[in-house]
Amino acid sequence: MTGSRILSVGHYQPSRILTNADLSKMVDTSDEWIQSRVGIQTRHIAEPDETVDEMAAHAARKALAQSGLSPADIDYVSVATCTAIDRSPNMAARVAARLGLSHPAVIDVNVACTGFTYALAATDHAVRAGAARNAIVVGVEKLSDFADWTDRTTCVLVGDGAGAVVLTAADQPGIGPVVWGSVPEMSDAVRIEGRAGTFQQAGQAVYRWATTVLPTIARQVCERAGVAPADLAAIVPHQANLRIIRSLAERIGAPNAIVAEDVVESGNTSAGSIPIALSKLVMRGDIPSGAPILLFGFGGGLSYGGQVVRCP
Repeated sequence: MTGSRILSVGHYQPSRILTNADLSKMVDTSDEWIQSRVGIQTRHIAEPDETVDEMAAHAARKALAQSGLSPADIDYVSVATCTAIDRSPNMAARVAARLGLSHPAVIDVNVACTGFTYALAATDHAVRAGAARNAIVVGVEKLSDFADWTDRTTCVLVGDGAGAVVLTAADQPGIGPVVWGSVPEMSDAVRIEGRAGTFQQAGQAVYRWATTVLPTIARQVCERAGVAPADLAAIVPHQANLRIIRSLAERIGAPNAIVAEDVVESGNTSAGSIPIALSKLVMRGDIPSGAPILLFGFGGGLSYGGQVVRCP
C-alpha cells in the first residue's frame, strides 16, 4: 500500500454574480440582514444551460494542466455532487469524456456538503489499495437549480461552482487518515427531496450541531494525522456560513492557521465549497508547499468528514 498526495488544484465559477442588493429585489431581504446572519456578500450563479459536468470539467481541466500529467495518465475520476439532474451517465463519466480520458474508473459521490472530503478519502483509499495511481477528484454543485427563490432563509445561501484536485501515488502520504461519520437521526436536517424538491434545512439545529459537536471531531482529525491544531497552516471547512466557520475555527484552537472564508464571495456551494476555497488559497500562494491543511466537511446527511492534507 502506498499513500497519495495532491499534485495540483483548480476551480471554476460562473461569470454571473448575484449580489445581496440583487436578492433584495427578488425576496424580502437586505444586504444588512444577509451579512449579519450568514456573512455572504455575493454568489456565482450558473446560466440555465450550464451543466454540473461542464463546470466540473472546467475545474478539472485547470487542475490537470497544473499537474504535469496528461489525460492518458488519469485512471480514476470521482465527482462529488448532490445536484446532478441526470441519473446516468454519471457526472464522472461525463467529465472523463469532456477531458478526453481513455480508461478511467468513474465514480460519483453524493454526501452533499461533505461530498468532497468523502470523495477525496475514497480516492486516497483506492490509491493505497493499488486500484488507481493518478486521479481527479471534483466537488461541484449547481444549487441554483434547487433554490426556492421565495424563501429568504435559504435562497440567500446558494452559489454554483466547482473545485478539483489531482492526486497521485506517493511514498510519503500527503493525505492523512479520514475521520468520517453521520448522525442518522438528523439526516433530514439538510435536504433536497422529490423530483422537484428545493433546498431546505433546519438552520438552527445545524448551527448548534456545527458549533458544539464538530470542533471536537475536527480536533480528532488532527490527532489521527499526528498534527497539532497549533501547527496547521490553514483550515478549509465547508463554507456553510461565516458565523459557523469562525466559531468552528476558534474552537478547533489553531491560532496560526489561515481560515478560508470564501463563503463571503461565493456563497454556499455545498460539495464545491472546500475545493474552491482550497484552490484559491493555493493559487494565491497563501500556504507554503508541504504545509498541513485541515479540510473539514459537514452538512447533508447529517454527515461529517475531514482529513489533513499537505499543500501542493
